[in-house]
This record gives sequence, C-alpha cells and structure tokens, in this order.
Amino acid sequence: QVQLVESGGGLVQAGGSLKLSCAASGRTFSTYTIGWFRQAPGPERAFVADISWSGRSTDYADSVKGRFTISRDNAKNTVYLQMNSLKPEDTAVYYCAALRGSNYWYPDDYDFWGQGTQVTVSS
Repeated sequence: QVQLVESGGGLVQAGGSLKLSCAASGRTFSTYTIGWFRQAPGPERAFVADISWSGRSTDYADSVKGRFTISRDNAKNTVYLQMNSLKPEDTAVYYCAALRGSNYWYPDDYDFWGQGTQVTVSS
C-alpha cells in the first residue's frame, strides 16, 4: 500500500516556474512507476509525465515536453515535477499516482491517487 500527497501548487504568472512534490509513505514506493496527471474543470484527467521506479525512464505529454521535468528521489520517497515556462493552459489540479497496469498514459491503470494540488497560471 502506498499513500501519496502532492504539494507545491500555487498561483504564478505566465512564463514562471513551480516545482511540485509527490511524497509517499509505504515501503514499496521505490518499486512503482509514478505518474503525474492534471485535471482542468471537467471529468477527464490528462497524462502529464511518468517516471520508472529507477528513474531511468521517463515519458511526457507533447504539451509539456521541453518545459516540464519529472524526477524522483527514492531515498526521500518523493517524486518531483519541475514546471518551467508555464502557460495559462497549464492551469489545473495536478495529481500523482502509482502505476499498476501497463499503459502509463491511461488514468485507469493507476492506483493510490493523491488529493491533488492546484496550479493556476495567470496571463
């Protein structure tokens, strides 16, 4: 069992940066691929990025490539999402979760969702 807690959200101007954290409890954290998703007003959560258990493999949504960087520190049980060059369309609630299936881009293949952290980018 893993419990995930997101933090680091806030209000930032377009072009600015934020660093989100996903802190985990549970001894099995380091065995999971962890993903970040975001949800603007509406029912769907969109894939943002994921990182393998070792940190050697990452994936990004096309909309954030070159601007966002995902990383992890297994000694601290934490995954990070560095977000640079933020745009108003990045405004959303950001969630982290642990992958249990094989489709890293698919929200239903994830478990142990955190409560989310709000990111608001003003123009």
